[in-house]
Amino acid sequence: MSITISVSIDVPVLAEGVAFYCAAFGLSKKSEPVPGVAVLHGLNIELCLLEKPPGSKASPCTIDRRKFERHWTPVHLDFHVDDLHAALEQVEALGAKREQVFEHAGHGSAAFCSDPFGHGHCLLQRARETGPGFALSRS
Repeated sequence: MSITISVSIDVPVLAEGVAFYCAAFGLSKKSEPVPGVAVLHGLNIELCLLEKPPGSKASPCTIDRRKFERHWTPVHLDFHVDDLHAALEQVEALGAKREQVFEHAGHGSAAFCSDPFGHGHCLLQRARETGPGFALSRS
């Protein structure tokens, strides 16, 4: 059996979702198989963006409605980067929000963020062996 994984993300405006994820993480648009759907590729993953209007019902089995303000979900993306601060500057310039930054030289630092559509994601700096030390900053 052969299994692959792709990730689907709802966005309110497809073009804005494509612009953010391509510019922020170096993905490229692979296809738009049907109206309102864009498939992005890169980083060894396929990311499917689905245009869904705010307030639309998320599923016929729930009363939940889509919202694109900051919201919590038990699933999020982690982007592993070489330079946390450069990656953070880049995503913020494109509309992401910094929520919390953990600095740890030994095992790698992390930034908790949300994309312009309210979805949480983390930027995780690959570990560098530069010595002990841990700091938490809230920005």
